[in-house]
Amino acid sequence: MFVMQVGDAAPDFELEANDGTKVRLSSFKEQKNVVLCFYPKNHLFMCPSKKVFEAAQSIISSYGDIIKADAVLFAISVDTVQAQKEFVEQYSVPYLHLSDTTKSVCKTYAGLNMAGLAKRTTFIVDKTGIIQNIFSDIDAKAHGKQIAQSLEDLK
Repeated sequence: MFVMQVGDAAPDFELEANDGTKVRLSSFKEQKNVVLCFYPKNHLFMCPSKKVFEAAQSIISSYGDIIKADAVLFAISVDTVQAQKEFVEQYSVPYLHLSDTTKSVCKTYAGLNMAGLAKRTTFIVDKTGIIQNIFSDIDAKAHGKQIAQSLEDLK
């Protein structure tokens, strides 16, 4: 069970992105749908970067459709801004990765696993700031299409 549920108002937050900018969720209200992809960490023994990269590639392959759905997408983990920057550059990721080193946003949304890292979960937040969909059983290879379809269903 998640802390947040479909139909809940998405709690506001501000986190630093891999490019050094600050991203505040409420700044997109009434303007964009927002996709929040929580994941444990970029490089972990139990969650190798290969799996993180597979999910990123799936999202990248559907990124055009996600943007066309009047949406922005952010990946969020407990990694530092520098680690996020290196991951994004290494894999040429076109969307921002946000750093939640305090784990407060991860805890609020996805919850934490036994290792104290974010559970792999994606939230679809509509333009009014309401959570419309939550993906927790994520198929890394199909996830981009799942996100794009969920955004299409909002129309």
